[in-house]
Order: sequence, then structure tokens, then C-alpha cells
Amino acid sequence: MAMRDIRVIGDPVLRTPCDPITEIDDRVRQLIEDLLETVDHDGRAGLAANQIGVGLRAFSWNIDGDIGYIINPEIIEVSEDFQELGEEGCLSVPGLWYACERPAYARAVGTDLNGDKVEIDGEEIWARLINHEVDHLDGKLYLDRLRKDVRRQAMRELRESLESAR
Repeated sequence: MAMRDIRVIGDPVLRTPCDPITEIDDRVRQLIEDLLETVDHDGRAGLAANQIGVGLRAFSWNIDGDIGYIINPEIIEVSEDFQELGEEGCLSVPGLWYACERPAYARAVGTDLNGDKVEIDGEEIWARLINHEVDHLDGKLYLDRLRKDVRRQAMRELRESLESAR
């Protein structure tokens, strides 16, 4: 297993939709091990494969000590009700948190390394996690989901933080 570097905004891999995993081989097994190792740290709730530079459809999670993964996740249900605007952040957009509206409930299905069905669902943090990570796999960032005025502010702050990091 290996702790992998997190790709940050500006890296094209984050804006490229990920390919489905069609065969479980050693490369995919290593990817899952790396996703689990890299997400297993305080302050990390979820991690999509493209956030570590791999354009394949898989993500891992770390919610209240529950650590797991899903391959080829597909959201099959979301509530029509939305959560109150909740603060959302992203490892690929470090240090910036913004109110982002997400469905109050979400359910996704996929598989594990054995080809067995995996289903994850939940409200609040779980719904946010499922939507956030599948967005990553589709080449989207949570910044894309912000209200227009908030997104403008976020992009301004992002530019300023990138300039000060130089």
C-alpha cells in the first residue's frame, strides 16, 4: 500500500471523466489499496481515484471510522429534498470551504474487488460524500455546484491563495 499525493485544482485529471473499471487486475487491486491508505487520515472523508492521478471509476471513504471503497459507483437514487446549505471542502481544493447544496439522501451501487455488489446510502454526510465523489469521477469539482455569487467569490479566493503560494 502507498500513501499517494493528492492532485489539486488545475491538474487536468480532475476535469477528465474517469473510465469504468472493466477488469480486476493487479493494477486495480493496487489502486484500491492506495485509495484506502490515502483516505485513512484525520480530516479525510472521501477520495476519488482521479484525485490521486488515476482516471478510473473508484472511490474510498472514511466516515466515523467506517473505511471502505466502491468500484464503478452509480447513483441510483437521490431525494428531491435538499439539505440545508452545508459547508463543503475538498482535498483537491485545499483550505477552501463553501456552502454547497446537495440532496438530503443518496444511494449508489457498484462492486468490490470480488465483483460482489456494494451499495452505500445515507443522509447528511453520506449523501454529501456519495454526490461529491461521483462528481469527481465525472470530472466535476464541488465548486461547479456553488451558487453563481458564491462561485465567483470562491474562484477569487482560489486565485489569491494560489498566487500567495508562489
